[in-house]
Amino acid sequence: MSEKRIVRAAAVQISPDFERSDGTLNKVCETIDQAAREGVQLIVFPETFVPYYPYFSFVKTPVASGADHMKLYEEAVVVPGPVTQAVAERARKHKMVVVLGVNERDFGSLYNTQLIFDADGQLLLKRRKITPTFHERMIWGQGDAAGLKVVQTGVARVGALACWEHYNPLARYALMTQHEEIHCAHFPGSMVGPIFAEQIEVTIRHHALESGCFVVNATGWLTEAQIAAITPDTNLQKALRGGCNTAIVSPEGQHLAAPLREGEGMVIADLDMSLITKRKRMMDSVGHYARPELLSLAINERPATPITPMPSSGVASNADFVSSTRTGEEEKRDSAALEPAIDD
Repeated sequence: MSEKRIVRAAAVQISPDFERSDGTLNKVCETIDQAAREGVQLIVFPETFVPYYPYFSFVKTPVASGADHMKLYEEAVVVPGPVTQAVAERARKHKMVVVLGVNERDFGSLYNTQLIFDADGQLLLKRRKITPTFHERMIWGQGDAAGLKVVQTGVARVGALACWEHYNPLARYALMTQHEEIHCAHFPGSMVGPIFAEQIEVTIRHHALESGCFVVNATGWLTEAQIAAITPDTNLQKALRGGCNTAIVSPEGQHLAAPLREGEGMVIADLDMSLITKRKRMMDSVGHYARPELLSLAINERPATPITPMPSSGVASNADFVSSTRTGEEEKRDSAALEPAIDD
């Protein structure tokens, strides 16, 4: 009988650093170090954790958000860059797979981006949230399906989605068709209230069951001081509490450790990969339980770009353009000029 394959995973619930531009990155590196001492092989951080999730956009009007938005631009992550280099070095040092949410800056736009670093430090995947939700559309641009990929890491086949992307069943199915073994999910946390935590609970357990994979979910956390710094309005502050549910779920939909709903910390569990086969022998959504002749998924995997290069053979020359735009009067004059030469 083959030896069991066990992966030790950690889901992190943590608060960002609003004060120092490098503060959140330092917390990421320190947490990776701490997880390594616990023997962790895969670690997941919350949504756009570096430098921080734009909580301000949930409670402030657009006209009042300008300064906060500009600050986010200044501290956002360029990929590749110093932030990805620092995380890659930590991943390589500890031979750990790292899944990190960042605010990515691509020249004049920001994106909700998930990064997957392999245990050797290689950046295997950079994917952008397909459709930002509600207030987030004022902050981030839209991603594309080029990032809907499952990657083979040193520990397992890993896929990732952010927050309400889990309510897009076709996006989840795109990852399921690639046979993900560990699904890394993350939400902002500290928002909406307890109902958000309950929704996360339903979401991650359902995906685990439907996909037949493990789900490692990380949510963010805000301290009372941070909530007050975002808005002094006590009524609006209520919208920045609750909503935390950091957890690890098995392919059978069971929690492998007690979920974390308050404060900072890590949920750590050992993932017995044989449970995937145990679940899928009963119900494999993209295998023996699928009906592709009845239902199938079409994916446009081309990266979204503002230009579409044309093949050189199909582009008209300037001379062709000038010729094609000559007026009728110009053509008559040219014909008249040629007539004497023809008569001669």
